[in-house]
Amino acid sequence: MRNRFDRQLLELNNELIQMGSLIEKAIELAIVALVKQDVDRAQEAIKFDEEINQQEKAIESLCMKLLLQQQPVAKDLRLISAALKMITDMERIGDHASDISEMTILMADSSYEKSHIDIEIVKEMAKETTDMVIKSVDAFVNKDLDLARRILKQDDKVDELFKQFKHQLILIINENVKNGEHATDMLLVSKYFERIGDHATNIAEWVIYSITGEHEEA
Repeated sequence: MRNRFDRQLLELNNELIQMGSLIEKAIELAIVALVKQDVDRAQEAIKFDEEINQQEKAIESLCMKLLLQQQPVAKDLRLISAALKMITDMERIGDHASDISEMTILMADSSYEKSHIDIEIVKEMAKETTDMVIKSVDAFVNKDLDLARRILKQDDKVDELFKQFKHQLILIINENVKNGEHATDMLLVSKYFERIGDHATNIAEWVIYSITGEHEEA
């Protein structure tokens, strides 16, 4: 019985890794589409959202099977419960990657250079948040408590980048009110990346709970 349970837990890990990979690709496509103002890539990134949603349903089904058929207790129960919570945050990350791509399509005729927007800060936010997502899944699969705790601290950097970008946009609007609409759209994009960081932090918190049985917050 335990051997079967362990095989199913391994399957759960593999499915979570696959979902994490889909999210990583969606974010990478979204930021490339944003920087290059590439509508085709933005539309490609949006299509990943459906795959991510399907993966969430598959993992949810597997977790319910483990709960009902194996009736896990203590640490195993925490592990499965944490996985169920994690996929909700992972699905929301996929939604935000799609949201960013939709904003890219909306801004296709705008020019970052003309409005003096420094897209490099947003690229750095994308890099940090993608790294957080990958690490959070790795922390769950490898039961790495130290890695999960480092992710909580990494969110501070994403928050700081968001503040920097918001300040830059305020200055740009003050210099020329005509930049207001584009700057507001870009602020929304950066907010989506900031939210991705928050969801990655939530995942790390659930990893910590699955290992220790205690809730730790950033």
